Amino acid sequence: MSTANASTKPAPYRLAARSDATQTTIVDLGSVKIGGGQPVVMAGPCSVESESQLLNTAYAVAEAGAHLLRGGAFKPRTSPYAFRGLGEAGLKILAKARAETGLPIITEALNTADVELVAEYTDVIQIGARNMQNFALLEAAGRTGRPVMVKRGPAGTIEEWLLAAEYVLATGNPNVILCERGIRTFENATRNTLDLNAVAMAKHRSHLPVIVDPSHGTGKWYLVAPLALAGLAVGGDGLMIEVHHDPDHASSDGPQSLNHEHFADLMQKIKLQAGQPVAREVGLN
Repeated sequence: MSTANASTKPAPYRLAARSDATQTTIVDLGSVKIGGGQPVVMAGPCSVESESQLLNTAYAVAEAGAHLLRGGAFKPRTSPYAFRGLGEAGLKILAKARAETGLPIITEALNTADVELVAEYTDVIQIGARNMQNFALLEAAGRTGRPVMVKRGPAGTIEEWLLAAEYVLATGNPNVILCERGIRTFENATRNTLDLNAVAMAKHRSHLPVIVDPSHGTGKWYLVAPLALAGLAVGGDGLMIEVHHDPDHASSDGPQSLNHEHFADLMQKIKLQAGQPVAREVGLN
């Protein structure tokens, strides 16, 4: 097939496909607009462990300049014996943190039975990497009317990722966000391989905003900042960053979580890269 024919072949993801260079979806959360030209940062712990733990970090990320609070009330874990979240109690804690800090919240729905419950509490429903091709869950999340963020699966192609988003769009819900969180490759020095190619390609092929998750993408807290800045540099509309007040004792994903000080430093670097005023000087190393 010639290059010309390949470039004009209709995309299988009809609703997610970009029709022209200017088409852009902006997901409007009121105080926060995702895809509006300014980087949006979603930050917080991997999982909600307790009220004091979440509020501690919620206030810290809000003070540092985060735009959304992330935290898992329902957690998919490789081992059934690992901490799997507090369920509805965790959702209530997230809602309290939103009321106290003003940050909209994003949290994950694991199955169709919990979607309506999650939608009652959250501002954005996250579909995790393990559920990228759980088509019933994608449709159920779309039907709630809440904005939905679709994470790319560890073995998902860019086309499969966009088709997963298509399932949500096809329910009539236009507020869909993509999230690149790393794929599984032969490399084992990092947890995953953060695919910055996919960020740029998704922005080229689709009008949907793209969030970059360097926490899962690397699995190493000391790699989060440089990959976060790189993700924005290649066109990402924002970041999802795991932050914990005491990463060494986190119930999940401690090794990839920034502490409060490191997160504040990252926010200053993001502002500096975006040409915004910074509160204090920071190093770029």
